[in-house]
Amino acid sequence: MMQTLLSISFGRNRAQLPVNCMAQAAANTRTKLLGAGWSRKIPEQEWRHYDKVLQAMRSASIPFALGGAFAVATYTGGWRNTKDLDLYVLPRHRNRVMELLGQLGMKDYYEQRPYDRHWIYRATSDGVIVDVMWAMANRRARVDEWWISGPEVTIRGHEMRVLPAEAILWDKLYIMQRERCDWPDAMNILYFQGDVLDWKAVLKRVGEDTELLAGALSVFRWISPGVAQRLPEWLWHVVKLPTPPAQPLPKIDKRHVSFMDRRPWYGPDRRRQFAA
Repeated sequence: MMQTLLSISFGRNRAQLPVNCMAQAAANTRTKLLGAGWSRKIPEQEWRHYDKVLQAMRSASIPFALGGAFAVATYTGGWRNTKDLDLYVLPRHRNRVMELLGQLGMKDYYEQRPYDRHWIYRATSDGVIVDVMWAMANRRARVDEWWISGPEVTIRGHEMRVLPAEAILWDKLYIMQRERCDWPDAMNILYFQGDVLDWKAVLKRVGEDTELLAGALSVFRWISPGVAQRLPEWLWHVVKLPTPPAQPLPKIDKRHVSFMDRRPWYGPDRRRQFAA
């Protein structure tokens, strides 16, 4: 039987994708939330500050989404204490949130450690930091409604949204600096969520930077060949990488994972290390 094909472009790449494959991918797109048991490990001194901020945001009816360690933990089940709370807001709400944090007694962190004010505002109190972000650090994009449309989660009685997993992946692709690299988080998002991501949305946002995504997917397949097999076949064609072979492969190549870091950082090991 002849198979209908759809021509679709992402940045400079054009691929012929089976229409029924695209429909199936869209139908199967759903987030796998792994609970918030990890939130019990947040130190009480820190949570008191976060709790006040979250209550104030709700009272002010300011739409936002959680990012950072809280969002990654929601999708991977493992939380690590970064001593900060990341809030993503629309650009038009940034000044209101700054005022709100000031009313709560939090001070601008710039006085202690200068930072780039064009995309983030950092407030601090008693060693706890609340980061308010309305754009990507590299100026690639500003936060829009899509960023704050992620799934709802309940964390210590607070119902709120987290960033879409697709937005986390897109953002972290660009964070590879001398003092910080977020690709370990990107690899874990791919491990736990890759088979249910809205890949059309990811590719649309990545745009002309498809080669960067291809690099991440190549590394991911190198450390998790069996899990990479679960990603849509058409995706490999779009990013111009060979389709993973059909034979059974290990979910994780532990030797390759250890080449990156011998400490627990990936997949189930990461989750066991940081889980409550």
